[in-house]
Amino acid sequence: MCSEDRISSFPDHILCHILSFLPIKEAVRTSIISTKWRYLFASISTIEFDRCLLSGLTDRNVDSFKNFVDRLLKFPDQVSLDCFRLSDGISWNDEDHDFDVSGWICAALCRGVKEIDLHLDNLGDVLTLPAVLFTCHSLVTLKLNAEGSKIEVPSDVCLGNLKTLQLRNSVVDGDSINRLISNCHVLEDLAFFECFLAYARELNIQTPSLKILVLEFDVVEYRGFNYVLVINAPNLVYFQYTDAVAEGYALSNMKSLEKADISIYRFDSSDCETSATHLIQGICTVRSLSLTIDEVLFRTCRLPIFHNLIEFEYHGLGFNGRETWLVEFLHCVPNLKTLTLNFLVVAETQWKVLHMEVPSCLSFHLKEIKILSFKGDTRMFEMISYFLDNAMVLEKLMIGMKTLSETQQSTVFYQLLQLPKSSKKCQVVIF
Repeated sequence: MCSEDRISSFPDHILCHILSFLPIKEAVRTSIISTKWRYLFASISTIEFDRCLLSGLTDRNVDSFKNFVDRLLKFPDQVSLDCFRLSDGISWNDEDHDFDVSGWICAALCRGVKEIDLHLDNLGDVLTLPAVLFTCHSLVTLKLNAEGSKIEVPSDVCLGNLKTLQLRNSVVDGDSINRLISNCHVLEDLAFFECFLAYARELNIQTPSLKILVLEFDVVEYRGFNYVLVINAPNLVYFQYTDAVAEGYALSNMKSLEKADISIYRFDSSDCETSATHLIQGICTVRSLSLTIDEVLFRTCRLPIFHNLIEFEYHGLGFNGRETWLVEFLHCVPNLKTLTLNFLVVAETQWKVLHMEVPSCLSFHLKEIKILSFKGDTRMFEMISYFLDNAMVLEKLMIGMKTLSETQQSTVFYQLLQLPKSSKKCQVVIF
């Protein structure tokens, strides 16, 4: 008794949508199921070529593959594309196979593609993409991984419907990137991941529609940091910034900011403290802040009050006086509810004789403290004791002890339970 083929009874557009979730090789194989399925794969809306697909190519079948790609992308009366993706390092300048990658991109653009995601190898010093890529009105998402090559942006760039722009492992110069950003008028998500910022006197981001901004730049010795970062983004909700301290910061209209992840390092800025202070001042309306610094880059006496900040994560790397600075900073966050700490307590810190006024957030609002990388040393116990003594409404103290053995964890946990607590509701949890 034959079972009924219910899937084949679906409308073609539903079947094509299903095929779009399959690797292209598997989608093509469905053409042997029946006459109905023979050409359905040619109408899929997502096309992805990866290294796995090309691994079986030989001199005998490479031409057949290129012809297949041409027919798949350039066949007349094809449906519009949702996504065209080249992943896993497809080679741009492949002397063995001579792929027409530029032609593939142009064909996808001609089909009104909404998302282009390119991860390309063997690019040379400069990646010159088809000019039409930067004037395509159908594009909503553009992701480029140039593997260390410089991306050239033409002078007539205009991406009027682009909402997501992500560059990874790329070299970007100030003029090109400013020109690109300023001509994406509805941009909502802008990200630079592990990019090298070159020849920039100013990085100017003034986009009213922007909601997510990630600036993650390579910090290397031969790179200059004498640029000014200008941000005017009244609807920005999330901001991530990783770099050495720049020459200057001009951040305005950040009142919608919910979360910021800031990692800054001293390098060669002549007035590092002033610049870093301006950066932190610009995000003073944030509700959740993760801060990583490698030394005291700004004085707390010059900081504003963070009235909205309720979550703070602090990573202090490699400098003495971190704990004193931390207590000073807590005076700037009167409504803080959650505090996460990740640093080693140094021997110079004397928590028992820390003659400072207790921050008001400890007395009235702080409910959870999480301490990562607990080593069990005396100074760390003193720091915990300080917080337990002064956190009047603390409900949970969480301590990470993954580096300790089970026996050591049990011993430390018992010692922690013996410490006096001002808050009767406080629970001590190890993880």
